[in-house]
Amino acid sequence: MRTALALFVAVSMSTVGSAAWAQNAPAAAPAKCENPNALGVTRVVEIDTTGGPGFGFEHFKAYDFLRDKEVVLTFDDGPWPGHTPAVLKALADQCTKALFFAIGKHAGWHPEILKRVAAEGHTVGTHTWSHKDLSRMTQDEAVAEYEKGLAAVSIALGNKPVQPFFRFPALRHPPEMMKYLADRNVGIFSTDLDSFDFKTRKPEHVIANVMKKLEKNGKGIILMHDFQPATAAATPELLKRLKDGGYKVVQITGKTPIEPKKEFVDMVMKEIGGGLEEARPMSSVIKTIKEN
Repeated sequence: MRTALALFVAVSMSTVGSAAWAQNAPAAAPAKCENPNALGVTRVVEIDTTGGPGFGFEHFKAYDFLRDKEVVLTFDDGPWPGHTPAVLKALADQCTKALFFAIGKHAGWHPEILKRVAAEGHTVGTHTWSHKDLSRMTQDEAVAEYEKGLAAVSIALGNKPVQPFFRFPALRHPPEMMKYLADRNVGIFSTDLDSFDFKTRKPEHVIANVMKKLEKNGKGIILMHDFQPATAAATPELLKRLKDGGYKVVQITGKTPIEPKKEFVDMVMKEIGGGLEEARPMSSVIKTIKEN
């Protein structure tokens, strides 16, 4: 396992603020941490996604790259007003980083939030165009759902390449799409610890679910949703609990970003409308001036 792991995962021992961290960061180097007791980032792990390796023991067992007491923070289904900014603030307060799997439509609706995610040094992957279950679609439909999601995220980030990471909706992995993504050199993320925040809907339950599973497993890739209000509310206390429990955060970054295909960029631009890459925040364009 360790030999195979070396083919795909290059581990950087850098700490927040080091030269190696700045080199590997998916966006501009983060601001200096003002919290001396912050959770921070212990390691930055660069993944060579050639051939589409999978991560997360719920579905993929080959690459056990986390050490004891290490976690990867992942958030699905954003960007979303209110909730994603609240998660970002909590992460910034603890000077730590996460991996966000953005939905294409949400990126198209709220590009300013996704730009902020990247600008603050987090890693941005994709989570389809509209969160449809790819196992219930034809292969052509599933490919379009993936590619449109990638195109929308790229456009929202200013027509930039995207980190080569993808998470399937509902963690359902149809074999044909696994092969397609392997050919596209996209790394697949499942999870080690599911917070079930979409079911519990209470901040205290989100925290309890994560901590209980961590105490049992000792480490893991944590699945949460920045779309969920309970998660936005839970994140500050959860990060504190991780720090108090001696857990350490690992940030994931990709060796080679992925470019969207032009036909799907054109499709997304036609569907959402021109000017997406320069879109102003919705609040500066539309506001309620009267409501009965």
